[in-house]
Amino acid sequence: MGTTARKLATLDIVLNGLMRRYKERVPDVGIILNALVNDGVVPIADAIENDHIAFRTMGVPQLGVKSFEKIFLHYGYEKRDHYFFEGKKLDAWWYAPPRETDPRIFVSELRVGDLSEESQRIIRSYTDEVTTDPVDSLDLDNGEAVDAFLHQPLWRTPTVADYQSLLKESEYAAWVIYNRYYLNHFTISIHNLPDGYNSVAAFNEFLEKHGIRLNTSGGKIKISPDGGLLQSATVAEMLDAEFANGEKLRISGSYVEFAERKVLPEFVNLPANEVKRKHRRDGFEAGNADKIFESTYTAQTGR
Repeated sequence: MGTTARKLATLDIVLNGLMRRYKERVPDVGIILNALVNDGVVPIADAIENDHIAFRTMGVPQLGVKSFEKIFLHYGYEKRDHYFFEGKKLDAWWYAPPRETDPRIFVSELRVGDLSEESQRIIRSYTDEVTTDPVDSLDLDNGEAVDAFLHQPLWRTPTVADYQSLLKESEYAAWVIYNRYYLNHFTISIHNLPDGYNSVAAFNEFLEKHGIRLNTSGGKIKISPDGGLLQSATVAEMLDAEFANGEKLRISGSYVEFAERKVLPEFVNLPANEVKRKHRRDGFEAGNADKIFESTYTAQTGR
């Protein structure tokens, strides 16, 4: 097996590990996939294309995007556009995959230095435990080791008081201090589903018929200014989380997203069976993403 083939085989182990644990934590995933199969929309759940997966990070020394991205750059992902979310104090980038069958990756990072002194103090009291970049000591050719790393604590379990203090200023900060690198969401490519299900509007109806709650921030459908990218998302699952000293609290976990990428104007005359990923609107849209971040926010989960 050549080097590239080995790296892609390792990437498969990492992606499968992420999805396995994510499905365990987010019951909506199973409900949606089972409904698609049971209603005859797709023959098997694996027939669904994963548009992208997303991760959240803390912008502090030794961590953040510059550490996290090393993992996926190693497997052949390529870094693309940068996005800035002023109100949420976030930076983000997306990464194009090595194969058309792999999900894009969207990684965001909290601009910790833009928060209040108190929130910075709380965050650094945890993240200062990470004294060297943990990815540098990780064997990126060992898929099981990388999978385990993405699901292990990087710092001690937070206290409820610290979590709730962060929640008041930055719900994103609170999410990351507890959930760390857990997969924030995966995304079903709606445009590849059969007629009647292949638009976000139609798919939202299907979801609500099956009792799935949708994120309403900015409307149930988020549309890019060019009209080429339409997205919706579920409201995050609430988890019974155990904090330091055995304290328990129900908090936001992860959610599911849905994306419809329109065929680019120059390819609209292509026969449907010839349309590939490269013929559709690529990348992301800051305005859409800004609202989808709120799938884990209390204004959505508490509705």
